[in-house]
Amino acid sequence: MPAKAAGAITDDTVLDGRLRLHQPAQGHRVGHDAILLAAATAAKKGEHAVELGAGVGAAGLALAQRVEGLRVTLVEVDPALVALAQENAERNGLGARVNAVALDVAASARAFTAAGLKPGLADRVLMNPPFHDLTRQGASPHAGRRLAHVASPDVLPVWIGAASRLLGARGVLTLIWRADALEDVLAALKRSFGGVAVLPVHPKPGAAAIRVLVRAAKQSRAPLTIYPGLILNEADGRPSEAANAVLRGRSVLPLAEL
Repeated sequence: MPAKAAGAITDDTVLDGRLRLHQPAQGHRVGHDAILLAAATAAKKGEHAVELGAGVGAAGLALAQRVEGLRVTLVEVDPALVALAQENAERNGLGARVNAVALDVAASARAFTAAGLKPGLADRVLMNPPFHDLTRQGASPHAGRRLAHVASPDVLPVWIGAASRLLGARGVLTLIWRADALEDVLAALKRSFGGVAVLPVHPKPGAAAIRVLVRAAKQSRAPLTIYPGLILNEADGRPSEAANAVLRGRSVLPLAEL
């Protein structure tokens, strides 16, 4: 295991055991959001995808595993997580196509270029930005979890700006965010993106959405599309058939259909 990764490390699996991940035992842990993000991201062989705020690489690696011949760069600010992400790429046989770099999403264009990520490089960007609002929820006492989850008001525009800079003409951004702050996403996308498609995620039938998966194309003029929501669990608490298929990697979400 990487020497830089301080503290206990666990060995976990997702996608029905097809993707193995080393991750810190404490702090931010891989959950449904990363797998849903990968399942909502369209990509093709020969393209280059960049995951911003990759953590240990779960979403980007799941996407690389699904799409043969896709190159993926994992961008993460925490060097310990970068080391784990790179190791996870290697141990899943994806090291030839996946590279992890230590970089703050808020860094300058010059810093991105120095890290090998020049403007217009990417065909796809996927991201799960920190999105908890401290005015509604308290911050975690664990520094790593707090960094991954808590957002200041300017986080989303900064991350979308970085995505816009990385994407080439007609490049596509996919992100996951809080459902109750969808208006913030739409406002931040307005300057550089269009063709916005939204897929709500509901915890159970009849419940309000807790997440939104959003796809947007750079410089598109296509109208807004809202897809039927994904229900994670049935009323009795069992995973829904649709969610189970996505989380086990047997199907993708409509946003990923080319």
